[in-house]
Amino acid sequence: MWAAEKKGFKAWLQLEKSLSDHSVEAYGRDIEKLTQFLEIQQSIASIENIRLPDLQAFLKWIGGLGMTASSQSRIVSGIRSFFKYCLQENLVIQDPTLLLETPKLRRSLPDFLSVDEINRIVQAIDLSKPEGERNRAILETMYSCGLRVSELVNLRISSLYPDLGFIKVIGKGDKERLVPIGNTALKFIGIYRNQVRVHAPVKKGSEDILFLNRRGAGLSRQMIFVLLKELVREAGIKKTVSPHTFRHSFATHLVECGADLRAVQEMLGHESITTTEIYTHLDRAYLRETLQKFHPAFQVQSPTPKVEH
Repeated sequence: MWAAEKKGFKAWLQLEKSLSDHSVEAYGRDIEKLTQFLEIQQSIASIENIRLPDLQAFLKWIGGLGMTASSQSRIVSGIRSFFKYCLQENLVIQDPTLLLETPKLRRSLPDFLSVDEINRIVQAIDLSKPEGERNRAILETMYSCGLRVSELVNLRISSLYPDLGFIKVIGKGDKERLVPIGNTALKFIGIYRNQVRVHAPVKKGSEDILFLNRRGAGLSRQMIFVLLKELVREAGIKKTVSPHTFRHSFATHLVECGADLRAVQEMLGHESITTTEIYTHLDRAYLRETLQKFHPAFQVQSPTPKVEH
């Protein structure tokens, strides 16, 4: 069912949306589930005949299969993209997903680290080891820039602009963005490049990759996870810490210090501001302290003096 439409949708996702192969495959599976449901129903064969009640019945069906709300929400996202493509290609004259409600999700907040905890993790690095200076530069860069782990391991020397205080990052969908980088991170990147990396063998094809392993090739995502796990244990921190924890901490600390949410969105490379809003989980004490300090209703009012008659 819909073989030509599915093929066109896949090409649209790859070329127009620049999605990864993994994301394209996931969207394809979502559409396969929809066509499977319609085939079981034996009621609709043409895309233009699909209406909102058909999609609502589909959601009820996948819910009955035991799919979680998050899985259902992802499938709805895939179906919406499919009908957006169909609308652009004039395969349908109206989008039946416009009023389709997404299952409500409980947005879980990952752990974040305090500044003291980040310092303890950094101080746990053994600088006497050959990889010590590299690891220090890695952690400083992660916290200074809030990078995704994939962005970190693919960071290139040619993407560093130390004089301007920025780095160029290739994020999701191969989208480029400029991210400010702090002086401390630049300092330790400089130490690593000038005192360590310059003496290391570099594998062909990795000449421009900033952070290298002992064999002179780029680091894997898994290596960063392992590195953090060991340092967290050495620092005596009981939280579950991943590269994303550093990214989450970067954003949390910015927001707590009063950074504009739009600026944080830009630095993190989020397409939607709603994604960034998860980083606004400021603790209640901080919120109350801010209100008491700035909101007129919380200000201590001087008693109105009595007028003697």
